[in-house]
Amino acid sequence: MTSTALLKRALALGAGLLIVLLVVGQLLGQPILLGYVATGSMEPTMDAGDGFVAIPSVVSGDVGEGDIIVFEARELHDGELTTHRVVEETDEGYVTRGDANPFTDQDGGEPHVSESQIVATAWQVNGNAVTIPYLGTAIMGVQSVVESAIGTVGSVVGVASAPDSEGLGAMLVGVGVAILGFGVVLDQLGPGQRETSRSRSRTNVIAFWTALGLILLVFVTFATAAMVVPAGTAEYGLVSTDSPSDDPQVLAPGETGELTQAVDNAGYLPIVAVHEADRGAAVEPESQTVGLRSSGETTVSLTAPEETGEYTRDVREYRYLMVLPPTVLVWLHGLHPLAAIAAVNGVIVGATVALVLLVFGYNDIRVRSAGDHVPLSTRLERKFKKWL
Repeated sequence: MTSTALLKRALALGAGLLIVLLVVGQLLGQPILLGYVATGSMEPTMDAGDGFVAIPSVVSGDVGEGDIIVFEARELHDGELTTHRVVEETDEGYVTRGDANPFTDQDGGEPHVSESQIVATAWQVNGNAVTIPYLGTAIMGVQSVVESAIGTVGSVVGVASAPDSEGLGAMLVGVGVAILGFGVVLDQLGPGQRETSRSRSRTNVIAFWTALGLILLVFVTFATAAMVVPAGTAEYGLVSTDSPSDDPQVLAPGETGELTQAVDNAGYLPIVAVHEADRGAAVEPESQTVGLRSSGETTVSLTAPEETGEYTRDVREYRYLMVLPPTVLVWLHGLHPLAAIAAVNGVIVGATVALVLLVFGYNDIRVRSAGDHVPLSTRLERKFKKWL
């Protein structure tokens, strides 16, 4: 394969990856590495339609003034994801504002943003957001075309309502899979072309490192998802009042109430869960091990401020697959959550490489065709004999 062909294939793969990340992020309500702004509220930092590199909140660390965050709004944009800058941190939560706006979101009626609402942070280098010009414009253009096409087809077949963004994203994924499957079938069963030159490459041979790379990509993707997706922040309402009740979240000033928070592990590997409490809250234990398909619980203590009023307290949970001793994972988490995730993925990569080398060696993997004249039962019998 020539360098030009490799470059074209790499560009096509990169473009496809960008689209997949944006679509899957839309389905999950969580930007995955990439996001985009649809309005000009962040100009001149981000123009309308610009894409940006989004770091999930579970690995981005603490949020401070000057950070650009993606949060689930309660009033803005009908409660959709909003990308604005943090301009102040208060006891009630974060104060946010678009760089182009003359007033804060809270002045416009949006409640203070809590930790649990933040889903990602825009990556900034020396205070400047890393952007991808026109990426969002391209994606919104594709969505608009698809929506129009679906609306036209729907009117013909008698479907009155168009799908929502989640349904549209699912349809885009389905169309992509269908096109990929059609391409494979056409390549295997379609009319062939007469070769005009003799190829020196070996057919039906998969390069070892290509196959191993694909295996690692799948394993690391699923391992990271198993750690990041179930993790998150639990938000607790707290009322400091002179008329407390039996409710542990309705307390007299200075009083402390206790709640329990479940830690469920639906996976088939033990996990280490690490908990971090917001100011005015505490968690016991701060870390624990939960067995496969098991559950545990933590005790959350909420202390009411001396000043009466309504408050929110957040408890963030981090999860790591227990492929390393719990003490090591907790220590790595203390350095940075991303360090612990990287260490887990490193162990998985090392173990997978060792297992593949042990089983298959490091030669190219040949895929031979037995021919249509050989019955399926005979081919299966040969496979069994080979392994036995």
